[in-house]
Amino acid sequence: MVAGANKGAKLRAQGYRERALQIYPWICGRCAREFTHSNLQQLTVHHRDHNHDNNPPDGSNWELLCLYCHDNEHSRYLEADRHSASQQGKTPAQAATHNPFAALESLLKKQQEK
Repeated sequence: MVAGANKGAKLRAQGYRERALQIYPWICGRCAREFTHSNLQQLTVHHRDHNHDNNPPDGSNWELLCLYCHDNEHSRYLEADRHSASQQGKTPAQAATHNPFAALESLLKKQQEK
C-alpha cells in the first residue's frame, strides 16, 4: 500500500513538472537565471499557494524557480507563519526565552562597588 502511494506521488510529481517545463520558459521566475538540458535538474516547480495537490492543467499555480530561490521562498513562507503566530500572542517554538543581559545592571553595580 505504501509503495503504491509513493509510486503515485512520483507519477504526480513528474506529471506537473513535465507540464510546467513545457508551458514555461526554462528561466527562474525570481533571479532570471536561464537553464539548459545540462542543468535542468536545478530548476524546480514551486506551487504558489503551497498546496502540492493543486495542479491546474493551465499551470496557474506554478512557477519555475531555481533551487536557491525555491529554498528562499519557502524560508520566507515559514518566517511569515512564525511572525503571524507571534502577533497572535503565541510563542513560536524557536523563540528565545533567555535574556543573557537581564541582570547586567546589577552586575555592573557590583563591579563598581569593588
